[in-house]
Amino acid sequence: MRTYLVTGGAGFIGSNYIHYMLHRYNNEIRIINVDALTYAGNLENLRDIEGRENYHFVKADICDKEAITQIFEEHDIDRVVHFAAESHVDRSIQEPEIFVKTNVLGTAVLLNCAKKAWEFLDGSFQEGKRFLHVSTDEVYGSLDEDGGYFYETSPYAPHSPYSASKAAADLLVKSYIDTYHFPASITNCSNNYGPYQFPEKLIPLMINNALHGEKLPVYGDGKNIRDWLYVEDHVKALDMVQEHGRLGETYNIGGNMEKQNIEIVNIIIDTLHDMLPETDPRKKLISKDLISYIEDRKGHDRRYAIAPDKIKTEIGWEPETEFEQGIRKTIAWYFEHEEWMENLTSGEYQTYYDAMYKDKYGQF
Repeated sequence: MRTYLVTGGAGFIGSNYIHYMLHRYNNEIRIINVDALTYAGNLENLRDIEGRENYHFVKADICDKEAITQIFEEHDIDRVVHFAAESHVDRSIQEPEIFVKTNVLGTAVLLNCAKKAWEFLDGSFQEGKRFLHVSTDEVYGSLDEDGGYFYETSPYAPHSPYSASKAAADLLVKSYIDTYHFPASITNCSNNYGPYQFPEKLIPLMINNALHGEKLPVYGDGKNIRDWLYVEDHVKALDMVQEHGRLGETYNIGGNMEKQNIEIVNIIIDTLHDMLPETDPRKKLISKDLISYIEDRKGHDRRYAIAPDKIKTEIGWEPETEFEQGIRKTIAWYFEHEEWMENLTSGEYQTYYDAMYKDKYGQF
């Protein structure tokens, strides 16, 4: 039975990956999920699988060398899929040191522990071992509005503490590949959306606020462009890269679905109106009058767009979910999991939200 070590598996993409893998491979694989359960890690994301014999959760920080070493000593790890990261740009602007610690030092700890567990005395590595570092398109910086795409050969030009810390982690993985011939690959993905996404991100934030009749905060003029990818398409790509990608390579994963932020907000408003029954009182609360333009984010990149040519040519992956279909599936999931959202948006998150939007801008 192949054993996967998944870091950050209680987060948005990590939990979707675990669900996908256990559904696809059933009892053919075993998953060890390591998560520190910070603000974005939520074990409710995995409640339906927590009793499975081939799933095991370990609460640990990836920066804790002893804890990670112990996991490698106790389990014969075949695959590492490294999601764990501080990932919200606004938080990185407030507290950049945390991002450097988790995203850079944590990645170094994982690399060293995997290297120690997998390496022979002659410097070669056990056959079949693979390390997948999951990164972001933000490491490439910003594109002009009127054209161009990020390729695997695009130079790194990060603009926020978050993207800089992810770029540093990418380069650290690349250094292990080049120096030790370490069996790793890197993926850089465009913006994800779908079930289990923490509500400080654009799409779940707008869905949640709209359903409560609250203001919909939009940075700047709302015309920043992102390339959107449904999360299930992403995790499928990650599995394909692990099994069929070339070691030492980087693969860009994009949705071919560019939209301005304000387009996303308008689509969410229209889709909520379409999906809510006439008898639901929330339908009357939702309108475009809720949109509130606020001061732009510092260092806000104008446009991201991924060219997924390499992964399509070499591995045969391409996105399957159109945005309109994906947003309906996402909203339907949030309708079915309102208690999940309520639990998540209370307490610490509400304090953060008030500081970021209500207190900071005084418009809410």
